[in-house]
Amino acid sequence: MAGRRQLLGARGEDAAAAHLEGRGYEILCRNWRTRAGEIDIVARDGPTVVVVEVKLRHEPFDGLEAVDRRKQRRIARVAWHFLARERLLDRPVRFDVIAVDGGTLACTHVRNAFDCDLGY
Repeated sequence: MAGRRQLLGARGEDAAAAHLEGRGYEILCRNWRTRAGEIDIVARDGPTVVVVEVKLRHEPFDGLEAVDRRKQRRIARVAWHFLARERLLDRPVRFDVIAVDGGTLACTHVRNAFDCDLGY
């Protein structure tokens, strides 16, 4: 079962990455991990570093609702580690969420889905 879920998750992330690239984003990395957690996609939109959380969902579940406040804090914490390691702390940062429909792989992209204070 976990193998099937991972395969579906990878298909969803592939769809999200293609969606971003089709809109001119440069993918910097995918599935960046630390002990604090994982970032699905890190991209560049002009000068802005975009941290993207990808959620694959089937009806009637909404992938956008799955990114609650706790998840947002975890993503921001991991993003801070990424930005520090890559020496990008001086760049503007944006947090986006892409909900991918599990049946069609259609993407709903929410720019500036949430704000987080990265200074800690």
